[in-house]
Amino acid sequence: MNALFKRVSQTHYWIEVANDKYDKQFNFFFNSQHRKQRLRSIPLHSLNNYDLNYLEKIIKEFKLHSNLTINFVGFTDLKWPKSNQLIQRKRDLLE
Repeated sequence: MNALFKRVSQTHYWIEVANDKYDKQFNFFFNSQHRKQRLRSIPLHSLNNYDLNYLEKIIKEFKLHSNLTINFVGFTDLKWPKSNQLIQRKRDLLE
C-alpha cells in the first residue's frame, strides 16, 4: 500500500473494504482519484477468515498505522461485535 500512496496534490486516497457474502471473504482495495480523472481501484488483499471479530481487530490495527479513510461496502445493517456500532453508515447503491 505504501508504494501506491504517492501524495499527489488534488488526489483523494482511501481504502475500501468489501463484504463478499458469496465467497465468504473480505476484500481490500486501495482507491485513488485525481481531480477530474477516473477512479483507480487496486486490489490489495482478501481475508478468507470471514469473521467480524477478526476484521474488527485488523481495522483497528490498520488505523494505528494509517490516516487513510476506510469505506465499507456490503456491510449494511451489520454492527461491530465489540462496540455494537454500525459498520456502514449509508446504504449501498445496488441494494
